[in-house]
Amino acid sequence: MSEDVTTDHGPADGLPEYAERVLAVAELIPPGRVMTYGDVAEWLGDGGPRQVGRVMALYGGPVPWWRVVRADGALLPGHELRALDHYRDEGTPLRVAGRSADGHLPRLDMRRARWDGTGADGAAPDVNPHT
Repeated sequence: MSEDVTTDHGPADGLPEYAERVLAVAELIPPGRVMTYGDVAEWLGDGGPRQVGRVMALYGGPVPWWRVVRADGALLPGHELRALDHYRDEGTPLRVAGRSADGHLPRLDMRRARWDGTGADGAAPDVNPHT
């Protein structure tokens, strides 16, 4: 049985339906885990990484935006320190930055941090905001 997911970003807020769905997925990602922009698009079966990134850039502030990330595990440019605080608070797996890393900032350990979109029971939650 799937659980209905609603967000505070309903049609009254004027969000496009695709944006509602992307934000609903961001809200489902458990603390300490991440999904890439491409993972979100694939999970929704609609759009692509650029479309998800655009939604997150325009509308992602109210949701856990730091859990939707680049596939290479690099922290979001311009938001690195804010994201890093969230990752440390949530226990998100990180990789130590090498000496040549820009700013010596860690990266996400994608192998350990990536979430496949399923719950403990192996079922994927429903993210259709209109059900």
